Amino acid sequence: MKKEELQERYSMLFSQYPDIINISQLQKMLGISRHLAYDLINQGRLTGIKIGNAFKVPKISVIRYIMEQEANSHDC
Repeated sequence: MKKEELQERYSMLFSQYPDIINISQLQKMLGISRHLAYDLINQGRLTGIKIGNAFKVPKISVIRYIMEQEANSHDC
């Protein structure tokens, strides 16, 4: 993944969301269940930071995850 491509995607994708999101926002961004959101973090597929009793996820982590999924779907 090239730095320029990542910067371009960052400015285009999810511009309405803050740089650090919560689980509810992650669910909306990816259209997934709460359970799957936690699974992605616990499996290390998304970077999540636990602050108190809540996870926070950097938006860049979500964009990287989407780009990896796109790359994997093209490999098939």
